[in-house]
Amino acid sequence: MKALHFGAGNIGKGLIGYVLNQSGYRITFVDVDQRTIEQFNSQNSYTFEVLDENRTVETVSPVDAIHSRSEDEVLAAIQDADLITTSVGAGNLAKIAPALATGLLERAAADRPEIDVIANENMINASSALQKEIDQLLTESERDTIHSRTGFPNTAIDRLSLSEEGVTQVEPYYEWIIEEPAVLNRDLPRLEGATYVEDLEPFIERKLYIVNLGHAVTAYAASLQGYATIQSALKETQMEEFLRKALQEAAEYSIQFHGFGADEMNTFIDKTIKRFQNDNVRDPVFRVGRAPIRKLGHDERLIKPTRTLFERGLPVENLVTAIAAAFLFDNPEDDESVTLKAYISKYGINNAVTHFTGIEDPSLQKKIVDRYHNWNESHSLQPTNER
Repeated sequence: MKALHFGAGNIGKGLIGYVLNQSGYRITFVDVDQRTIEQFNSQNSYTFEVLDENRTVETVSPVDAIHSRSEDEVLAAIQDADLITTSVGAGNLAKIAPALATGLLERAAADRPEIDVIANENMINASSALQKEIDQLLTESERDTIHSRTGFPNTAIDRLSLSEEGVTQVEPYYEWIIEEPAVLNRDLPRLEGATYVEDLEPFIERKLYIVNLGHAVTAYAASLQGYATIQSALKETQMEEFLRKALQEAAEYSIQFHGFGADEMNTFIDKTIKRFQNDNVRDPVFRVGRAPIRKLGHDERLIKPTRTLFERGLPVENLVTAIAAAFLFDNPEDDESVTLKAYISKYGINNAVTHFTGIEDPSLQKKIVDRYHNWNESHSLQPTNER
């Protein structure tokens, strides 16, 4: 079996390429970095490091690579592939759409088998977004042709990936969840290590409102207490307890709206905290906390579960504390942090809460504002009642 993967970055090598290789695929990468391409082609393999206790080195082989500017080679690889995947970054989907549009039409003209194109980007419904980019380049009849022969299953991916001196490093944990109803080619075996689900939304929201939320909660609280990394902050018992309470509050969203069990969510919380505490990973607080305006958005990780659970009369005290800390996040090298701080200075925290979160409930607004003032005075975690 042959897989064509666009993007030889850390996720491409440390997650997608690894799972494809474990599933029996020979992988051809399409990338823009000539040095990487030459390395893949000369060695027919690559390695990456797993940040576990043994610093395990994994080897992926056989692989080869094509430069994205080599149009004829890319089009030939699209025709020859059994599966196409991407991890190019959400902003680059439009750049690979022309080659895919042409290649998928050529596959249809050559009566090649049905194929799935799976985009694995840091966005919701990336495959659907890629499909729209392709559709914009086609006539109606060409769109119909591609849609009849190509599946675009959406996915949710999760694996922390880093790079140190050119070496890809990944945490031991990973998750690749694939929207099974959208898979078109049913003749191929399922990918080893991937999870296929009927409905992707519960898993996307579980990740956003537990993993991403938890990362932000820790970063904003830790920044106010002078910690440099997520790992150093979570060595403190009080910080770990605060994070756990915030995640237990947030978990009610997945329980209430998606039917996850309480025990299942507690297990997921335990796993998430252990990931954050991995001493082989160094997560700078300022990096994790960057872009606070985006993370304080109405439907984003901190605000949506908090306002939704508050409306249901469920506890949100620790989540409110984290939101208040986000408004106090002060990183002069982050544009959103600077903008947020300037807005509060000019218009006040009351207006800032309304403006950036879109929260309309005055009771919830007041809780955030009050906690902001408490944080600003003490920079210490406020004790909250056990649930």
